[in-house]
Amino acid sequence: MDTFENISELKKRIESGDVTIGVIGLGYVGLPLAVEFAGKGIKTIGIDIDTAKIDSLKSGKNYIEDISDELVSGVIKGGSLALADNFDGCGECDALFICVPTPFTANKDPDISYIIDAAMKISHNLKKNQVVILKSTTFPGTTEKYVRPLLESSGLIAGEDFYLAFSPERIDPGNKVWTTSNTPIVVGGINQISTDLACGFQRLAVSEVVPVSTPAVAEMEKLLENIYRSVNISLVNELARLCDRIGINIWEVIDAASTKPFGFMPFYPGPGIGGHCILIDPYYLAWMAREHDFVTKFITLAAEINEDMPFYVRAMVIKEIAKQEVTLRTAKVLILGMAFKKDVNDLRHSPALKVAELLMEEGITNISYHDPYIPEIELKGDVLQSEPELTATMLGRFDIVLITTGHSVFDFELIAANSRVVIDTRNACKGIESGNIILLGEGK
Repeated sequence: MDTFENISELKKRIESGDVTIGVIGLGYVGLPLAVEFAGKGIKTIGIDIDTAKIDSLKSGKNYIEDISDELVSGVIKGGSLALADNFDGCGECDALFICVPTPFTANKDPDISYIIDAAMKISHNLKKNQVVILKSTTFPGTTEKYVRPLLESSGLIAGEDFYLAFSPERIDPGNKVWTTSNTPIVVGGINQISTDLACGFQRLAVSEVVPVSTPAVAEMEKLLENIYRSVNISLVNELARLCDRIGINIWEVIDAASTKPFGFMPFYPGPGIGGHCILIDPYYLAWMAREHDFVTKFITLAAEINEDMPFYVRAMVIKEIAKQEVTLRTAKVLILGMAFKKDVNDLRHSPALKVAELLMEEGITNISYHDPYIPEIELKGDVLQSEPELTATMLGRFDIVLITTGHSVFDFELIAANSRVVIDTRNACKGIESGNIILLGEGK
């Protein structure tokens, strides 16, 4: 059977759903994707070298809040989702999705070691007519300069013997409207056949798939999405600090600007940015740009402004402690919300965690926190447990109550009424009239 006949047969099987999908990396991207395929009755193999994750899922414990426990356990028990802590099953798959982490180093250089490791292990099991789709956020050129050569070390040729594409994830933790299945995705293959096949596989799980000309376009598109947010958040963060100084409420300014029906989209200040992509992506692009003798001044400055916000919040806390008859060493601080955004259990690069560390460095060691989504954290080598519940008595024990994440479950009326000083970095107490609330960017 020649290549054309092989591809025609594969396309027919894709259309019928008679294929096997492999998802490598069962984190915030990979597990929802694997469950989406498996939930549609498509045979799926979920692979993660973290045995704790595999054991957790097999025991019925789902660690991703955005998908229901019942759905996860259902596809596992039903047999449509198999789990493995090794790459032995890769050869059984028609398509392999790489959904591994892409952090940065201590010097903020890209760390694509997880991608490299996954590609190397796939190469040992790669077979003809397989489709490999990288979804991990990375810099332009990763798919063709790094992943392709590793896969071709198998002796197979990309675009002829197997097919390769990049299709960035678009996961928004906690978003109940836009999910894996209904959020449009972008796909760029190394050639037209790769793009067509990658699109075909993803249409089995995603309602809208948008093809682009190359993997590099898709890689850059993903960075644009997140840098767009980074830049605009940095703008309002800097304006918030200016408004604090000159006596204008930035939140009222943003609300007023939002009445314009065109040409404006609201972004809001806060204690910093967290999660995976918005914090990391500017540095991925800046690193790649240096290879081409280009400096991303504007983008890097925006990232630096955002990363400086936890330091600004630390200064706000110290200023309010100085107004009380306590010292830094005796002051008791309660941090409300450790997750990086409201109503999720995601601690990745949380600005609240950074603020807590900075406070400890200043000698403020009497720190507690409450977050129903984050039962415990590690802070400077110590493990802290979340305060069990938010009560008037508990709030009254603290000199400063610092709101870093405005979870919907928090009773802000209770917080305002029973705290000595509330530092609100999220405008969570909006509408509450109380003289003890210090609002980031309020201009008092």
